[in-house]
Amino acid sequence: MSRPLILASTSSIRAQLLRQAAVEFTVEPARVDEEMMREALLAENAPPRDIADALAEMKARKVSEKHPDALVLGCDQVLDYKGTLLAKPATPGEAATQLRALRNDRHMLLSAAVICEAGKPIWRHVGQVRLRMRDASDGFIDGYVARNWQSIQHAVGAYKLEEEGVRLFTRIEGDYFKVLGLPLLELLAYLTLRGDLEQ
Repeated sequence: MSRPLILASTSSIRAQLLRQAAVEFTVEPARVDEEMMREALLAENAPPRDIADALAEMKARKVSEKHPDALVLGCDQVLDYKGTLLAKPATPGEAATQLRALRNDRHMLLSAAVICEAGKPIWRHVGQVRLRMRDASDGFIDGYVARNWQSIQHAVGAYKLEEEGVRLFTRIEGDYFKVLGLPLLELLAYLTLRGDLEQ
């Protein structure tokens, strides 16, 4: 990187994706009240896509104001089920309820990324992935949640596709990196075009 890049996120999977792509960066999580911002946007009837974008920008902007000479990457991911936003489950029971609602139906994951420089956004992208969940039995869902709760409690929709959660699905339309919460190909293309990554 010709300019310092800061990832304004605590997500270990986003950091792993950047490392595997040989992108140099540091991590500085943004200290923001995501829940309050999400509730305010929902109260204004903002669509899920705009909520993901606004939360990503808020994180990037907050860290960018402290590091004006760096590029700061903020990210957020939301699950859109028929126009309703699903959040991370608070309890195993809530996780099982979410999975029962999603089974045998389609939903969409929206992964937003925003880069800020000197406190202002200079690039943004919201990628989407359409997923269809199989008609899993109550027994499978309950067992899945019990086996994976420690991992899935931090995941929108109560599943991780890179783990056992892949067994819940019959079809995925879109980019695997966006499922993991980062529009990586678009990000790399932008950084390469800017000259921050080698052509």
